[in-house]
Amino acid sequence: MDLLSVLFRWVHIVAGILWIGLLYWFNFVNIPFAGGMDGDTKKKVVPELLPRALFWFRFSALWTWVTGLLLLLMVFYHGNLMFDEGMGGWNVPAFVMLAVVLFMFFLYDVLAKSDFGKNIRNMGIAGFIIIAAVTYAMISWSEFSYRAYSIHIGAMFGTIMMVNVWMRIWPAQQKVIPAIKEGQAPDAALVAQAGQRSRHNVYLSVPLVWAMINQHTVVPGAESPLYLLGAVLVGWGAVHFLYEKSTKVKGF
Repeated sequence: MDLLSVLFRWVHIVAGILWIGLLYWFNFVNIPFAGGMDGDTKKKVVPELLPRALFWFRFSALWTWVTGLLLLLMVFYHGNLMFDEGMGGWNVPAFVMLAVVLFMFFLYDVLAKSDFGKNIRNMGIAGFIIIAAVTYAMISWSEFSYRAYSIHIGAMFGTIMMVNVWMRIWPAQQKVIPAIKEGQAPDAALVAQAGQRSRHNVYLSVPLVWAMINQHTVVPGAESPLYLLGAVLVGWGAVHFLYEKSTKVKGF
């Protein structure tokens, strides 16, 4: 079990570096660059570049998620890290919250498709309220430990991100890229969908890393959800700054 745990952590981190590195490249490098390309250049560059990048992007996302799930099973469930001593247990509330983690994408998806959710500020406000509510339920209802609710909020983020890649970004790009190759204007709705979900994934990725390092973020004797919720806000602020910066970085 220890050997498998080490192996899964290794694959999880390497795959995660590849996934998130490409995510940041798309958003902070490629999108600002592509905005300055003319039609003929896009016809040559996009069909050759993006399918290659998206191949590594989507499969690294999948392997990051699969190994993350295996680590949850081994480290937290098998390793008995879900509940503090004398608190909680594997009851109905605990299983309900696990279902929330795995299926939150569907609520997120409805919200993201709505006119309300198309505004990034509205999406952020609604998202933070949902995150705070789920965190509160994990603590007060299912009685998860600090490390348990932190990692499960991270798992919720990661699941949304992975499904976004496979069910929203990749299917849209499969239609957008051939249109660009043929010199046609791609469907604006598909371009917007891929861009929106990619942007959401960037915002989720920074607090996700905080959740992943939960063993190192707890202050002994002062375990508080404010650490996690604060990391979400700080992370989102950092991402906003990086987006602003990305438009100002120029080539020679």
